[in-house]
Amino acid sequence: MSRGRYFMPALLAALAGCSLAPEYRRPDVTVPANYKEAGPWQPAAPADASLRGDWWRDFGDPTLDALEERLDRVNPDLAAAADRYTAARAFAAAARAGLFPEVDAAAATTRNRQSDHRPLRGTNQPDEYRDQLLGAQLGYELDLWGRVRSLIAAGRAGAQASAADLASVRLSLHAELADDYIVLRRLDAEAKLLADTVEAYDKALTLTQNRFRGGIASELDVARAQAQLDGARAQAEDVAARRALYEHAIASLVGTPASQFRLSAEVVELRVPAIPRGVPSTLLERRPDVAAAERRTAAANAEIGVARAAFFPSVTLTATGGFESDGSASWLSAPTGFWSIGPRAVLTLFDAGRRGAHERAAEAVFAEASERYRATVLIAFQQVEDQLALLHHLGAEVRHAEAAVTATERALTLALDRYRNGAVSYLEVVDAQASALAAQRNALELHDRQLEASVGLIRALGGGWSADEDPAVTANIAAGPKSSAEPPAPPRR
Repeated sequence: MSRGRYFMPALLAALAGCSLAPEYRRPDVTVPANYKEAGPWQPAAPADASLRGDWWRDFGDPTLDALEERLDRVNPDLAAAADRYTAARAFAAAARAGLFPEVDAAAATTRNRQSDHRPLRGTNQPDEYRDQLLGAQLGYELDLWGRVRSLIAAGRAGAQASAADLASVRLSLHAELADDYIVLRRLDAEAKLLADTVEAYDKALTLTQNRFRGGIASELDVARAQAQLDGARAQAEDVAARRALYEHAIASLVGTPASQFRLSAEVVELRVPAIPRGVPSTLLERRPDVAAAERRTAAANAEIGVARAAFFPSVTLTATGGFESDGSASWLSAPTGFWSIGPRAVLTLFDAGRRGAHERAAEAVFAEASERYRATVLIAFQQVEDQLALLHHLGAEVRHAEAAVTATERALTLALDRYRNGAVSYLEVVDAQASALAAQRNALELHDRQLEASVGLIRALGGGWSADEDPAVTANIAAGPKSSAEPPAPPRR
């Protein structure tokens, strides 16, 4: 890569104190004006408060609230993400240190003997001597081509991306906990349903046994009633086993060994929250993963400036001074003092194309980051549309399922009455019982899916996070980083 290509831009950059990195612009993405999927939602402004902070409170369960708050305090995955963010801030601070001089101090005292066969022996040089040294050196790189400023911009954008990653991990963990808790409470409701079903089936078995003893019913009716009862008991055990697994998963999320954690079984009516979906353009600021991808694109753009600065001389101002003595005179006296001051310039004349390769690599990394950003945005819109579609159709499905529950319960009541009156065989009761239980469990599962889709939509919309809440993440999310800005403060652990 020819240095002449950048000579005039570099000269102007040096005079203006700018960087050789290309002017950063957020990669273009197609943003629809509205979401396609319809539903009972109204557009919400980006500042709407219902998606800020502790979004899980909208489900109306104090136990869930307490678990989510506990996750923030003790979850090891969240703590690891916070540590990565702290490391990213440290790297950004290390890059910023390049704006200031480096001062080093050195001290040494040695006793030395020279070889008897050294050249020019006998020119009044002693065979043995002492050397005592105390000195300091100051070095300062003149950032004429913006290399240091580009490194600072890249470090700062990387720290911002790490801050958004931390928000993504937190959102994912909170959503996972909410999903697990929703399923656990649905299994509690199923367990209650099956316990009532076992009780009802036990009464039905007693009825058939009494009718069999009276010669009214056949032994086949007793066998069918016994099979229904045993099947319901087996289903209850399966529900208990699955509930245990979700309880263990929740224990890990809140940082507790599964053996020491217990959630009492309870039938809880979780409400489906009203979620303002906003307009598609706000998704780019609400989703922390989108913000992280954009910040990594900005960091890659700054790295191009670092690669281009390597084509030009590195100019450093150096100053060295101190005292040196052979021990025969006072160490810290004027005659033993020494100093050196002056600029130093280093220019690579030949590197077999290494710098050009680095520049092409930096440009390719930027192109890759841009495409990853676009892919992240596309996935974000897909996930929102998926959850909107689920909520829209599940809402209608739940209403039909509840109507089916009412109908099957009525059919079971009629079948039992007809069986008691000898109008039908017990097979009709068995069919009615199976239909009623299936309809009730289906209604519970659909309500569970509706709640999980609500969590999915909250996750797809970015949860309670917004780029506006972290000025460091959005210092210029659409226009690129500013080298003068400080890296963001670490989150409270």
